[in-house]
Amino acid sequence: MELIKEDVKLRRLKLEDQTAATALANNKNVSKNLRDRMPSPYTLQDAIEWIEFCKDQSPIYNFAIEYEGGYVGTISLDREEDVYRHTAEIGYWIGEPHWGKGIVAKAVTLITDYGFGHLNLTRIHTGIYEYNEASMRVLEKCGYKFEGIFEKNVYKDGAFYNEHRYSKIK
Repeated sequence: MELIKEDVKLRRLKLEDQTAATALANNKNVSKNLRDRMPSPYTLQDAIEWIEFCKDQSPIYNFAIEYEGGYVGTISLDREEDVYRHTAEIGYWIGEPHWGKGIVAKAVTLITDYGFGHLNLTRIHTGIYEYNEASMRVLEKCGYKFEGIFEKNVYKDGAFYNEHRYSKIK
């Protein structure tokens, strides 16, 4: 399955992505915006294990982001369970050389439409660390609604940060 919007394509992760994923993710400017479950430093073995975990998913929840034919990052929907089974959390990252090109907005639009249409989700949400204003702008551009601030909700790199919560409803 591939999802395409102009020069951005979401597709299944494949082992050939491992080298680019390692090079792009092993960057403090990327990792500071991600949860600690994403290893930092990010090794080739980390990339291989993640891709192996994702590559045969059905339905797909974790996509490679391609821009102009090359791997630039990953976008995911983390589906929740039990009474929250029609809800998912969106997460994404792209390598720093690709920031500011509108790639993430297109990827967010694609995966949001996929989540509402193909996965029958009703709500997609996420939390953004207070210093990641670019990601907040992307979500707002894609129609996500600001829901509030969870004060000192994130402990990252030895400090507490507020988390800005966003969601989009089908």
